[in-house]
Amino acid sequence: MRLLQKAYSLIVGLALCVLSLEAQVHNADSVPEKKNMVYLEHANTLSFNKSVNQDAQILVGDVCFRHDSSYMYCDSAFFYKNDNTLEAFSNVRMEQGDTLFVYGQYLKYDGNTKVARLRENVRMENRQVTLFTDSLNYERIPNIGYYFEGGMIVDSLNQLSSYYGQYSPSTKLAVFNDSVRLENPNFTLTSDTLHYNTDTKVSTILGPSVIVSDSGTIYTSRGWYDTVHDISMLLDRSEIVSGNRFLSGDSIAYDRENGFGEVFGNMSIRDTLQHVILQGDYGYYDEKSGYAFATDSARCLEYSQGDTLYLHADTLQMITIDSTYREVKAYHGVRFYRKDLQGVCDSMQFNSKDSVLYMYREPVIWNDKYQLYGDTITVFMNDSAIDFAHVKQFAFAAQELDSSYYNQLKGTDLKAYFSGKSVRQIDVSGNAESIFYPLEKDGSMVGMNTTQSAYLTIWLKDGKLEKIKTWTKTVAQMIPIPDLNPQQKVLKDFYWFDYLRPKDKDDIFDVKKKKADEAPKRSNKFVHGDDAW
Repeated sequence: MRLLQKAYSLIVGLALCVLSLEAQVHNADSVPEKKNMVYLEHANTLSFNKSVNQDAQILVGDVCFRHDSSYMYCDSAFFYKNDNTLEAFSNVRMEQGDTLFVYGQYLKYDGNTKVARLRENVRMENRQVTLFTDSLNYERIPNIGYYFEGGMIVDSLNQLSSYYGQYSPSTKLAVFNDSVRLENPNFTLTSDTLHYNTDTKVSTILGPSVIVSDSGTIYTSRGWYDTVHDISMLLDRSEIVSGNRFLSGDSIAYDRENGFGEVFGNMSIRDTLQHVILQGDYGYYDEKSGYAFATDSARCLEYSQGDTLYLHADTLQMITIDSTYREVKAYHGVRFYRKDLQGVCDSMQFNSKDSVLYMYREPVIWNDKYQLYGDTITVFMNDSAIDFAHVKQFAFAAQELDSSYYNQLKGTDLKAYFSGKSVRQIDVSGNAESIFYPLEKDGSMVGMNTTQSAYLTIWLKDGKLEKIKTWTKTVAQMIPIPDLNPQQKVLKDFYWFDYLRPKDKDDIFDVKKKKADEAPKRSNKFVHGDDAW
């Protein structure tokens, strides 16, 4: 019996608990959800005037509202309690925490959407950042304020203005569109679209932009600019103009303070004063020293007078001597082309001050049907026209008559003088040796004329031998064409390197190597055929 009583008591207790929980749940469901209401904290007077606004409380004097953690102050207001909205007039101030303050002359606030619309002399202050405008909408949930009829944001370093803009106090990110202008003590940036971080002071460029400073002008449409350190990354074929020099490329890392630009992809440096262009897929330029470097499909164009000289090498350097003169250095796989002059070598140097071109390590140059090669070649220019070429130590000159016959000159030292764009005179000193094929009036060959002497000079007219002079121990021989054997037709160390010759401005990139068996022995003791001399 006692067990039955205990069981009964337990069952009744459980039933009461269930009923109690159901009642609690029912009561909880029946309690209406409390709205996030806007509260009136203070006003000197409160009234109603249906003729003015039948739905509003009219508040005057030291008016204060509270919504969540935000406070709103004004001289007077309309309070629509049922709609959870308000309108504030004169000396409007909105405070959110101790970091965000917004001022204006008019405020319309919706407590349901938490959107504030401020008008007339609006000022938003967030620590060291201040936003000025006449029309500002501030959304509390995302914590973003935006203007749409012109505005300005000022921080400790920069002043930014645009027609449309927005600012987030949480992320410190400002967005500007349409007629954007950033003013810095060192430069002015104008743009179509710009993002700016007020914390890092880094601006992100997202539209056509121009940056103007005392050192030059930057044109870009995408990239970023660190306004604190004066460094930037410029993308999408940007250009930097510094005086008469223009630097462009797919991507440019630019240090404005130090005047240094590093370029990645399709680099071009153009000097309009000195009429030279330096190109490459990678390079850099120092504005202060005037030093430029290019590699990877590197090319230099010189266009000061008439025909343009196109020069290619693995590595190109351009060094500014002063405002007028420059020096160009080329290393490894040098090839250049101009209509009247082509050449190849391992390394080369050009100085515009004395207009001298220095070629090193197996140099070869061509002019029309003439070919010159030796240990080193120095080309002297006069107003970009060739004055003369000096071949030192091992010197060889050849003129192609046809594929089987070549006029040839050889010696220790050789100078080829030009008249216009053609060779006019050639002087050979030191173990001079020659092969020439005199021509009849009808162009037929008489025979092969050979000479050996200490010194030799030839004069040419219209590409043909006009006169030859030899002196000191001259040995000469005339061999009829039918009596010639192949070994007699060429001097020792003769090679025709036409396959190396650049054919046009684009062919300079097609670097070719000499054949293994066409490497002249650097000897000044010339041997013609089987006879030592």
